[in-house]
Amino acid sequence: MENTQRQTYLDWLRILSIAGVLFFHAAMPFVAEDGWHLKNAETSNLLMESNFFLHLFRMPLLFFISGTVSYYMMRKRSATAFIGLRFRRLFIPLLVGMFIIVPPQIYMERLAGGYQGSFWSWYPDVFNFVPYPKGSFSWHHLWFIAYLFIYDILLAPLFSWMSAGTSDTFKNLLQSLSRGKRVYLLMIPGVVWYALFSRKYPETNDLVNDGGYFIYWIFFLLAGFICVVQPRLMDSLERNRRFALTIGFLALMFLNYLRWNKIEPGHQNWPFTSNLFTYLFEAIKPIVAWGWVLALIGYGKHYLNQKTRALNYMNQAAYPFYILHQTVIVILVYYFIPLTQDSILSKYIYTLGFTFFITLLTYHLLIRPFAVTRLLFGMKPKNPAIKQSEPDEYTP
Repeated sequence: MENTQRQTYLDWLRILSIAGVLFFHAAMPFVAEDGWHLKNAETSNLLMESNFFLHLFRMPLLFFISGTVSYYMMRKRSATAFIGLRFRRLFIPLLVGMFIIVPPQIYMERLAGGYQGSFWSWYPDVFNFVPYPKGSFSWHHLWFIAYLFIYDILLAPLFSWMSAGTSDTFKNLLQSLSRGKRVYLLMIPGVVWYALFSRKYPETNDLVNDGGYFIYWIFFLLAGFICVVQPRLMDSLERNRRFALTIGFLALMFLNYLRWNKIEPGHQNWPFTSNLFTYLFEAIKPIVAWGWVLALIGYGKHYLNQKTRALNYMNQAAYPFYILHQTVIVILVYYFIPLTQDSILSKYIYTLGFTFFITLLTYHLLIRPFAVTRLLFGMKPKNPAIKQSEPDEYTP
């Protein structure tokens, strides 16, 4: 019963995380920031601020939850069986995404850049395997799935050991972190890593040039696994949830005060020359991330242990929804951004609404009912025997 309750609140948090990703990506065409696939002529600094906040903790939360699901999948499996399951749930949907779901995004970007050919005349360029943006081969928003698959392969032996009885001594040591507020010591490695390396290795999501963030994300994955393998750590997060929220809130307010007054490294009001203060400034961002992630876990455990029929449906839909949603956004935005008579707000609202409508119905009508599409999008088979042998999954 205890494991079921933990899964329930993690299910809800995972659904809220996917909703956050939808709001984030739907805003990207309209934020005053470079580097997205299609951009509206007019952009918004305020939307950029909301996306800045979401970006600090939305993926860390998903990686934390992914660490918990790795534990539930590993409990009655060998490392080899675990890797096989993750191959089916992660690698197959990643391939489907890279060859079917992502190419329309790149094609719409090429059209916006002046390309005049049809999709089918352009599509063979994907098989030249030249990485985006020079070429047309990419995983775009599915980088999360690729990273998670690699993490699970690399960490499978460690996960197997921690899930087994042979690690009881280690679990007892972890129990000491549940006293007082010691659980927040889990933040330190990630905060230090980010502070030291985030400026030197900025986020790219391309794996090859993403060494700083590739390691940064893994700290959240490990923290999720550790906190669920020793349930008293989850109890501590629930008990100290207000403390975590206070950390996250105050760090966010301090960070925004510095940013909005241009007191940042490289800006005119930055008074320091020592690299130490640059590292200290960069440390604020992961403190915000950890504070909000651990607060959401704590508040979720306390308030979101309600299982409903709607939760079961949304939980199954979340992974296919994540895979599909950005392609729908890019296609819609291609047609929305030329509408110069419409405001940013109206375009954003319609992008959100139409993306939700189209993506959910695509899942409901074309993916959920069929065995083949369920396999291709990483869902569990409909076979009742298989359903019973596999734990409920609350992250991709």
